[in-house]
Formats: sequence, structure tokens, C-alpha cells
Amino acid sequence: KAWRRRGVSAWVLSVVILGYYLVTYFTDWLNPVAAFIGLQNKWWLYGALYSFTMFCGGFYFLKQHGNNRYQRVRTTVVITVQILLAFCLPFTMSLFGTREFYFSYLWPLKIEYFYPNTILEYPVWIVVYSFVGSLIIFPTLAILYGKRFYCSWICGCGGLAETAGDPWRHLSDKSTKVWKFEKVSVHFVLFLALATTAVVFINWSFGSNYPTFSRIAFRIQEFYGLIVGALLSGVFAVALYPLFGSRVWCRFFCPMAALLGWFQKVGRFRIRVKSDMCISCGNCSAYCEMGIDVRAYAQNNQDVNRVSCVGCGMCTHVCPRGVLKMEST
Repeated sequence: KAWRRRGVSAWVLSVVILGYYLVTYFTDWLNPVAAFIGLQNKWWLYGALYSFTMFCGGFYFLKQHGNNRYQRVRTTVVITVQILLAFCLPFTMSLFGTREFYFSYLWPLKIEYFYPNTILEYPVWIVVYSFVGSLIIFPTLAILYGKRFYCSWICGCGGLAETAGDPWRHLSDKSTKVWKFEKVSVHFVLFLALATTAVVFINWSFGSNYPTFSRIAFRIQEFYGLIVGALLSGVFAVALYPLFGSRVWCRFFCPMAALLGWFQKVGRFRIRVKSDMCISCGNCSAYCEMGIDVRAYAQNNQDVNRVSCVGCGMCTHVCPRGVLKMEST
């Protein structure tokens, strides 16, 4: 179908999604629509549409792959987390006059949750949750189970890619050249996240004594928020689904994916390959949304231990001979 293979309809769809995101992120045109249906502003409308899209995409995904138990449970969990922790709970907090907190997002993906002037406005238990979750719990879970615990089971960005983005997962480029670019780009964004967080901390601590540095720090913070927080993670990430696959953000730019990938590399998670059983059908590579040429690993009887693997389990699901198996032992 043309809309799934970069045909004209795919380009049109991409432009439509791009237009919607630009309107949402950079105008207030949707505020009246949000008010009309009883929501506070355009961001709650965006959150509601995002959750609804994930739900519908999840229904489509399970219709295709729901015969696999892992896919049923994983998809149900990531949709439930999005609806409850990333929409309903923050929305309820706002109704009671408390500043909303998105419990399924932590630093460095939600970089402002390490900004002192942001996180210190919350109760102590949320501050503890943010720091302990980011620095201790998430790295530990990545070592034990791989980054899949977050990227495929919790994260809303990955959840949208896995559900609504499923029709385009096969468009992810598997070439070595793109893999090299991926390794540079995703770690560069992680470096930007680390540097920006450090600058914000320094400015919060000493900025009042150095006005010039303070102005530069705010510029850096605004730059990261615009380029990474808005354009890469939101506007272009989703708009490019029909052209470059569903995990453009997760694969090339997500700082959380890069950070958890480090811990996954030293951990126990891998996709085990049964020796001398691959028939080179190519299903595993075709279905890998992270651009991993799984077939090449299977042909060489080599376990897959790439830091970019999000453990979605689709390669194991579509393998006709059961050559692949996810393991954390």
C-alpha cells in the first residue's frame, strides 16, 4: 500500500502530521477547541489525542500480532501506563490545584525534572522519586532486563511508535552507514542533555553573581527545549513515521535510550540465536523498527546485543523457526 511504502499518500500524511504538530507546539489555535470540550489548554487536548491514538493504534497492532502473549501483555501495559500515569493522574493533580507531574517520564528524557527551579516546586516525595528513579532504579532495571522495560513497556514515545507507528516499522533503514550515524547522533543528544543540565544547575547556584553567564545559560536551556524537546522528540519524530519508520526519535535522538543502552550493554539482556537454524527469510530484519539487521546476526550464529535494541520482541515473534529468543539470564 502506498501509504506504507513512501508513496504519495505517505508524503501527504507526513505533511498533515507535521502541520498538526507545528500548530500545537507553536500556536494557540487549539486552545479554544480544548476549552470547548472542557480541557484547560491545548496541551491537555494534545495529551488526550495522544492517548486515544495509542489506544487505537494498539487495537490495530493487537489485531495483527495479538496471537503472541508477550505482545499482548506489553502493548496492554504501555497503553495503560500512558493513559493512567501520563494523562489521567497528571490531569487529576491539576484539578486539585497541584502542579502536574508525568510519572512515566524521567530525566534525561524529561530533562526539566532535574532543573532545580522546576523539580523543587514539587513535594519532597516527587523529588526523591525523580532522582532515585533516574539515577538508581532505571539503570538497575536496564542492567537486569535491558532497556526494553522502559522503551517498550513504559515510555509514551515508544508506546506511540509501537502502536500507531506499527504500519511503518519496516521502513527503518538497516544500512551500516545509518547505524554509524545513529551511534553519533543519539550520544551527541545525550551529551547535550548532560551539558544543559549541568549549565542549569550552575546557573541556579551561582547565576545571580554572573549575569552574563546567566543569560547564556537561559539561551542554552531554550535551545535544548526547542530543538530536542519540541522539534526532534515531537514535531519531526512523529511526522516522519510514514517516511522513515516509527522509531526515528528513539533510534537517533532520545537521550534516555542512549543512557539506558549503556547499562543494557553491560547487563544480561540479549536476543539468543540458535546455531545453524536460520533460513535467511529476513522477517526479523524487516520487522525491526530500530534498524538492526537481525538476520545478519542469526546467519553468523551471533547473539544480538546491540544497545539500540528495545526488546519489542517482534523479531522473535515473526521468526518461522523459533531461532530467536529474548533472554535476561
